[in-house]
Amino acid sequence: MSRIGNKPITVPEGIEVNLDGQKITVKGPKGTLEREIHNNMSVKLENGVITVTRPNDEKENRSLHGLTRTLINNMIQGVSKEFTKQLEINGVGYRAAKQGKTLVLTIGYSHPVKMDEPEGITFEVPNPNTIIVRGIDKELVGQTAAEVRTKRPPEVYRGKGIKYSDEHIRRKEGKTGK
Repeated sequence: MSRIGNKPITVPEGIEVNLDGQKITVKGPKGTLEREIHNNMSVKLENGVITVTRPNDEKENRSLHGLTRTLINNMIQGVSKEFTKQLEINGVGYRAAKQGKTLVLTIGYSHPVKMDEPEGITFEVPNPNTIIVRGIDKELVGQTAAEVRTKRPPEVYRGKGIKYSDEHIRRKEGKTGK
């Protein structure tokens, strides 16, 4: 029995939810999100409360139940308040800058690495060692932050590279022989 899937979702004021068959559209002050819902799941909107139900207890339907409810809840949270991911840059001479809608990373290569903002995502660089990825779509925010991190993942000996702000890097000792 899905504990997450059985929880109802209350729609806050100022957010408009439309169900059109297997397509859900959520409009809020920050923007609009759309998503297709799996055919096995049924979603009902009554009196500002969304409930997700499944037809039977097959393994696939049980796994989709909680997932569908969480995806809809993330859409509602995203249009009311944005999602953020914060990245830190560690290393001598490593820094980030923003030029228009382009993120410019100087991370130890012979050339600066440039990344354009995807649609629906904004980069913020409050200081040269911090990057904040913002957006209303949680999946896109996480994917974009992961792509920025892959440009120079943190290495385990000195800790240089781009890491999430809440990530802990396990350090290795290195050579200890003479």
